[in-house]
Amino acid sequence: MHWKTKSRIQNAVSFLPSAVSYSAYYWLQRRFGALRQYCPVSRLAAGIETWKVIKKLGFQPENKTFFEVGTGRVPITPLAFWLMGAKRSITMDLHPYMKTELINDSIDFMSINRNEIQELFGQLLIRDRLEDLLRFYEEDSISTDAFLQYCQIEYIAPGDAAKTKLNDNAIDFHTSYNVFEHIPPTSLIAILNEGSRITNKSGLFVHRVDYSDHFSHSDSTISAINFLQYSDSDWEKYAGNRYMYMNRLRHDDFLTLFESSGHRILLSSPDIDQRSLKVLKTGQFTLNEKFGSKSEDVLSTISSWLVSQSS
Repeated sequence: MHWKTKSRIQNAVSFLPSAVSYSAYYWLQRRFGALRQYCPVSRLAAGIETWKVIKKLGFQPENKTFFEVGTGRVPITPLAFWLMGAKRSITMDLHPYMKTELINDSIDFMSINRNEIQELFGQLLIRDRLEDLLRFYEEDSISTDAFLQYCQIEYIAPGDAAKTKLNDNAIDFHTSYNVFEHIPPTSLIAILNEGSRITNKSGLFVHRVDYSDHFSHSDSTISAINFLQYSDSDWEKYAGNRYMYMNRLRHDDFLTLFESSGHRILLSSPDIDQRSLKVLKTGQFTLNEKFGSKSEDVLSTISSWLVSQSS
């Protein structure tokens, strides 16, 4: 689908009253979009990747408490944490997007493709937990509440990650995966400040940010930096809705934001996209003046892990 067509659809649906808008957008995704055949593998892989980053830095995630910013449709990343030995997860979303039928689809997929799931996790998987979950699912239809309770997941939506109401030092790992690019800068600062309060001093902030133009994920005719040619006001017309808002912050902006919030960066792993770099070097489009002072490498960075500790 051409990205401008998708933009018009999202803008139209976002103008509906919230409850109607959520239902309509889900219906569209389920019948025509990415949710037609929901597969949990990519979100399980996100949890596994997060876990590996934590262990790579010498920290132990087993039997610890995770906090996730941005649940999405299914709390699959917290499920992955539990399958690898997390004590519990608290997952929070500004919008109540979670769907029971997608939870059931996910577990059904895992049951049918058990060997694939075991291979995906490898040595990190606690097999007894997976087998017990699938047995629990196969014996009876599983409700959302039963699933969450069984996997030690607390779901809060609508919820504000900048005002969690959790106790001080309540969590060990503050996480997100491809979420921070959808949050306004002022809100990100508030979320990091609140995270510093609820994360214990030996804990970590582990966040993966996708800097790419998300319209490029479904429209191969545009590059991952297509949106950098627009002014803020022009871009607002295309993606200023609840379903596609992107702050367009670049990697250097995020580093500054974290550091200004009192964070010490432990890991930064910018991924430079060669197609985007070529677009910049060949002058195929003109950058908006907002981004004109940034280096080509920064502009072409389409993702990165940001791992930090609060001072």
